[in-house]
Amino acid sequence: MGKEEKVILVTNDDGVTAPGIRALIEAVAPLGKVVVVAPDSPQSGKGHAITIGVPLRLNQVDIFEGIEAWQCSGTPVDCVKLARDKILHRKPDICVSGINHGANHSINIIYSGTMSAAMEAAIEGIPSVGFSYLDYSFDADFTLPKQVAHTVTKKMLHSELPAGTLFNVNIPVVKAADFSGIKVCRQANAKWVEEFDERRDPHGKKYYWLTGEFKNQDTGNDTDVWALENNYASLVPVQFDLTHYKLKQQLETEWTF
Repeated sequence: MGKEEKVILVTNDDGVTAPGIRALIEAVAPLGKVVVVAPDSPQSGKGHAITIGVPLRLNQVDIFEGIEAWQCSGTPVDCVKLARDKILHRKPDICVSGINHGANHSINIIYSGTMSAAMEAAIEGIPSVGFSYLDYSFDADFTLPKQVAHTVTKKMLHSELPAGTLFNVNIPVVKAADFSGIKVCRQANAKWVEEFDERRDPHGKKYYWLTGEFKNQDTGNDTDVWALENNYASLVPVQFDLTHYKLKQQLETEWTF
């Protein structure tokens, strides 16, 4: 008997009808049995939110030819939880999330629904990866992101990875001839400097739009921001253990209670 076909869970935060998730399905379908569980509407910026206090709905949809697909009324994290418990009834061999329309490098990972879906799977011991493309347009050309997603997913499926493996992959908008390849990086020390634009509605009541400017405070040439600026796709190994181990050791020595 041959080896059992790998089960690949595909999800995202842009919604089940987004072009990016179709591109991701096409990229990984040759590598195993694909099952899609994704939000029924856009969920960008939801981070690791879960739905509490209202019921969740799951509906099977016939969107991708030959692919089992479900839409969920909840968040990206809800999708992963429901996929494992109610649809797959087991851990998938890998979870791939995306392809997100827009960047999720540096600090953006904290807010990203794309990466939180992948992180939820990693918490369950499933090797996982989130893919993001720096083109925000709905009609973006996903040719290069599909190639990157296929390459990384295939490498993950054929590697011995520790439980909880999680990768954050961002892909630049660049012509194939100018693409530098995939670079393993660290997360840049960069953030959004934000403010709220105050306005008034027709009734004179105040409302606010969040605005901001991205600031890179990191001059290293081993970061995800540097890689993207130099036409590389960045691959950052991520962990959900937020313990600051160096400070922990310092406090154990210097602080007494």
